[in-house]
Amino acid sequence: MKLDFLPCDEDHRIAKLAALAIGIHVLESAIPSPLPGVKPGLANVVTLLTYFLYGWRAAIWVSLLRVVIGSVIVGTFFSPTFMLSVSGALGSLAILAAVAAAGGLGLSPIGVAVLASLAHMAGQFAVAYAVFVQHPALFALLPVLMTAALVFGLVSGIFTQKVLVRLHRQ
Repeated sequence: MKLDFLPCDEDHRIAKLAALAIGIHVLESAIPSPLPGVKPGLANVVTLLTYFLYGWRAAIWVSLLRVVIGSVIVGTFFSPTFMLSVSGALGSLAILAAVAAAGGLGLSPIGVAVLASLAHMAGQFAVAYAVFVQHPALFALLPVLMTAALVFGLVSGIFTQKVLVRLHRQ
């Protein structure tokens, strides 16, 4: 796929970052989850790094390529899992776009990761409720899911910040 608005070297960079995110995505899919849809989201660290190093437009490509190609590899393409993954990715990308448009808001990588993680979970929850389980009891899970998103967002943010610090030291 040719990304016309990016120079060739950036195409290769995005392909490499997407490949890394896809590899992590595939590995994470093998981890059993105590709750459906609750995963550490370590592939999102690659999206966050892309955002901080190359901007939110590059992060869009990395995130969406990860979701689409990763779902093809693990066999969930166009399944409910895929729909939830896309909705979560779009939610977190919307936050990255808003933060970028607002000049970063003075947020650290940890703050951005937490907001993106919460938006990811909110997007997934909204689609799960609207499309799959339209039952009020689903809202009883929301505090647990958002707490998991907060914790995993903190973890992703810490990883992202540590990598950024190491990259800037070199």
